[in-house]
Amino acid sequence: MAHKLIILGAGESGIGAALLGKQQGYEVFVSDGGTIKDNYKQELAVNQISFEEGHHSWDIILGSDEIVKSPGIPEKSELMKKVREKGIPVISEIELAYRFSKGKKIIAITGSNGKSTTTALTYHIFKTAGLDVAMVGNIGVSYARQVATAPAEYYVIEVSSFQLDDIREFKPDVAILLNITPDHLDRYEYKMENYVASKFRIAMNQTKEDYFVYCMDDPEIMQHLSQQPIYSTSIPFTIMKPLKAGGFVDKGQMHLKVDEDPVIVSIYDLALKGKHNLYNSMAAGIAGKTMDIRNEKIRESLTSFKSLEHRMEYVASIRGVDFINDSKATNVNSVWFALESIEKPIVLIMGGVDKGNDYGAIRDLVREKVKAIICLGVDNRPIQEALSKDTATMVNTSNMRDAVQAALRLANKGDVVLLSPACASFDLFKNYEDRGRQFKEAVKEL
Repeated sequence: MAHKLIILGAGESGIGAALLGKQQGYEVFVSDGGTIKDNYKQELAVNQISFEEGHHSWDIILGSDEIVKSPGIPEKSELMKKVREKGIPVISEIELAYRFSKGKKIIAITGSNGKSTTTALTYHIFKTAGLDVAMVGNIGVSYARQVATAPAEYYVIEVSSFQLDDIREFKPDVAILLNITPDHLDRYEYKMENYVASKFRIAMNQTKEDYFVYCMDDPEIMQHLSQQPIYSTSIPFTIMKPLKAGGFVDKGQMHLKVDEDPVIVSIYDLALKGKHNLYNSMAAGIAGKTMDIRNEKIRESLTSFKSLEHRMEYVASIRGVDFINDSKATNVNSVWFALESIEKPIVLIMGGVDKGNDYGAIRDLVREKVKAIICLGVDNRPIQEALSKDTATMVNTSNMRDAVQAALRLANKGDVVLLSPACASFDLFKNYEDRGRQFKEAVKEL
C-alpha cells in the first residue's frame, strides 16, 4: 500500500511538499480550506496530484498515514483537534524535505527579526565561495520544492517557529538563532516561554558535530540557555565585548573567531549598515567559517552584499527626500531596527492588521526621530492611541497613493519617508510584497 500523505494548506510550502511526496511515491492529496492560486492548481494538475479547495474532507484527511501541515494552520482549529485525537503523525514541510536530503549540509536560520537578511547574506557567502547552494524556506522557494526539483549540496533555510513546531528528526549542521522578541504570541497561549521553546527546537536534534550559533546579547536566549543546555558546539556573537571564540566587535572591527585564523573586517566596510545588521553579518560570517569557506571569500561577501527587496530598500529621492521601502517589517521590533538605523528626520508610514502589538517599544525612537506618522490601514486606532502623543503630526489614509502623497507634503529636504508598517498587510493588500510594490509605484508617480 502506498503511504497516504495529506497536505493541509496549498501555499508555497504545501505545493512543495506535494511535489516531493509525489516524486517519492507517496499517495498525495492536497486540501485547502481557502482558495488555491491558479498557478499552484496548474502545477498540481500537471503532476496529477488530487486536491480540494474551499473545504476540508475530514474523512479523507482522518484516513491518512501522515499529514504535512501548513505553518499557517493553528492547533486550536477544529480539524487539528480531530487529527490529534486520532493520533495521525503531523509534520512540517521542512521535516518532509529533510527526510529526503540527508547527507547534505544544512544551515537553518531562525529568530524574530533579521532572518531573511541573514539567510540571503549566508547564501551570498556560499555562492561567492563557489558552492552548490540553494536558498529556501520562508524566503522564496520552499525547501521541499527545491529537494524535489533541483537538489543542492548545501541548503540555507529560513525557518519560522511554526515550522519548527512540527519537526521530528530535522537536524541542521548549523543552527542560527538571531534573537527572540514577542511575536505571534497568539499562537503560543500568550506565553513567551512557549515561543522561546519553539525557537530552540532548531537545535533539539543536534549533536557535538553540529554548530549552534546564537546572539549572547539577547536576554531571552541567554535565560533559556542557562536553564537548558545545548548539545551542539556553541558559537556566540556579541557587540558588547571581545570574546576568546565567536563573533564580536572591537575598536570598529568585526572579528569572527571559529578557528586559529579569524576573519577581521572593518565595520565601516560592511555592506549592511545599522547595529542590527552587525548581528546579521556576524551570524552569516560564522556560518561560512564553520563550513571552511576561505576568509577572503567571507570578507568579500560581507562587503559586497545587496540588501533584499522590501527590507530597508532604497526606492528614490524626490526633492531631496529619500523614500525607503521596509514593507517586510510586520512587527514592532522590525520597526525599531529600521528607526534605529536611520539618522535623518523620518516621516513614518505604518499600520495594517495589528497582532496585539505593543507600540511602547518604539515610543522613545518615535519621539526622537519621527516628525509625522501616516497611518495606513482599515483600523488605525491602536496606533493613534499608542503614539499620538509622541509625534507632532498624525494623518489617516486608507490607500497607498494617499499615504505617499501625504508623506511628501510633510517631509522636508533631507528627511526620509519610511514605509515600515509594524503590522500584517491583509486589510488592504495581498501580502507585504504587494504592499511594498504599491509603495514603489506610488513613489514613482510623484
